[in-house]
Amino acid sequence: MANHALVSPVAHKDVKIITDRSAKYGDNLWYALTFPREFRSVQAHYPIFFNKNPSTGKFISVALFGFKEHENLFLDDNGWNADYIPTSVLRSPFLIGKQKTTENGVEEEQRMLTLDMDNPRVSNIEGEALFLPFGGHSDFLDKTSSMMEALHLGAIDGQAFTQKLEDLELLEPCTLDITLDNGLKNQMIGFYVINEDKVDALTIEQIQDLRESKYLQAIYMAIASQSNIRSLVTKKNALVAAQD
Repeated sequence: MANHALVSPVAHKDVKIITDRSAKYGDNLWYALTFPREFRSVQAHYPIFFNKNPSTGKFISVALFGFKEHENLFLDDNGWNADYIPTSVLRSPFLIGKQKTTENGVEEEQRMLTLDMDNPRVSNIEGEALFLPFGGHSDFLDKTSSMMEALHLGAIDGQAFTQKLEDLELLEPCTLDITLDNGLKNQMIGFYVINEDKVDALTIEQIQDLRESKYLQAIYMAIASQSNIRSLVTKKNALVAAQD
């Protein structure tokens, strides 16, 4: 269970964050949240799918790294082999917490940076320092704060994007059947993709609305990203061959 604490220069003056990429740090993910603001970078490496958040029942967009739980085909002994790693992965072990404050009699809710102290990336020995030796934020902490703000805004925008896809009935369930070189079969279910035929059938008004909200480009990037399934299969074949 996570042990989150507000990041503090007093409590965490000696805390460091290990940034190496490894399964022992939780990078053996088979997919992770992504959002339209990073689709341009994500689609260069990973296929983008959609599935439903089990907590809310709402659609979310995800970048796929493997074909089964705990399988990240981009991860090996040398780290994560891709030029871009989704923000939702890089943010670990940080989260955004909320704290209520009162100013001039008005109660407000502020976003605060929190840290999971039980996360294996948290160390007092190695990694990137959060605070400078004589006080003040490190460059790493400042960049992390900016990244978390981008993730927060991106997730909100992502919710609006997937709601728009749902409203336009552009999402359809997808069953991915894969046969590897050794004859082993893999089936991936529970994910959704954008139906290209329905996109082509959109009215001029609907297309203009998507363009103005900057979602039209995201739709085509998500569709184009499906070509990365082939490279995932190639990675899977190489992994199976090495294990055999």
